[in-house]
Amino acid sequence: MQSSLGTKSTPIIQPVQRRRPRYGRIFTIVLFLLPAAAVYIYFVILPIGQSVFYSLFRWNGLGPLENFIGLDNYTKALGDKVFVGALSHNLLIAVLSIVIQLPLSLVLALLVARHLPGRSVFRMIFFLPYVLSDVTTGVIWSFVYKPDNGLLNTALRNLNLGDGQAWLGTPNLALYAVFVVMCWKYFGFHLILYVAGLQQIPADLEEAAKMDGASNFQVLRHITVPLLGGTIRISVFLSILGALQYFDLIWVMTLGGPVNASETMATYMIKNGFQRFQLGYGSAVGVILFLVCFVFSLAYQRMVLHRDLAGSGALT
Repeated sequence: MQSSLGTKSTPIIQPVQRRRPRYGRIFTIVLFLLPAAAVYIYFVILPIGQSVFYSLFRWNGLGPLENFIGLDNYTKALGDKVFVGALSHNLLIAVLSIVIQLPLSLVLALLVARHLPGRSVFRMIFFLPYVLSDVTTGVIWSFVYKPDNGLLNTALRNLNLGDGQAWLGTPNLALYAVFVVMCWKYFGFHLILYVAGLQQIPADLEEAAKMDGASNFQVLRHITVPLLGGTIRISVFLSILGALQYFDLIWVMTLGGPVNASETMATYMIKNGFQRFQLGYGSAVGVILFLVCFVFSLAYQRMVLHRDLAGSGALT
């Protein structure tokens, strides 16, 4: 009988079992994703590809695509003072939104978020302008801005503050007059975002800080605003992206005038593409607008929203 002392047991090597792909699960996932993917490809990817293709031609939208001109449409757009001015107007709207609209929304959100009697009524009142369509809002405010008997000029005359202005007919005032309407319409949307963010902040943190001797301003600065940072960053992102592609309200109120004073990239594209039957040139302007928004979105997500998206698992 052989002794087992001093002998080593040989390990039993089991064959590695490869996990078989669950074809049924993969098929189910593809089956559910296919309709959304088809809609996205048909209504987003294909139009973008068609716009890039059309932008390489001088085309009026009626005849065949025969006059290939390469990148001349892009060179023409980037060298046009009107288009460069339209881009600057988009950037100005974005800056004004960040400096005026968003702080106003944040202040009002702080007032109506907690401990204000009738705060639900105030939230509804502030949010109501956002429910109106841009066309309806533009028509209403066009009557408010009428030079003769508009509501604003009539109020100024009754208060002996002057004879009024042609708010939408003065080049130096038109864009700012339209921005007031944009601010009135959209600040309620950002207010609701901020209110939702404030409701996620535990009230115990603020109460503990006050018990330690912090003032209301210190609590706001060191606790409330930092914890609301993710919501603020999303609000800024949506505001800038909306400002870069804004069209409806400006088109209804000024058509980009007077003398291109309120022109934006979107109104410039519509005028050249559809009104002047320059579909190739209009497609080039649309591609530039898409690239501006796309590059901004990627840069903002990587440089500003990276931490928020990584925390939520959106980025790896």
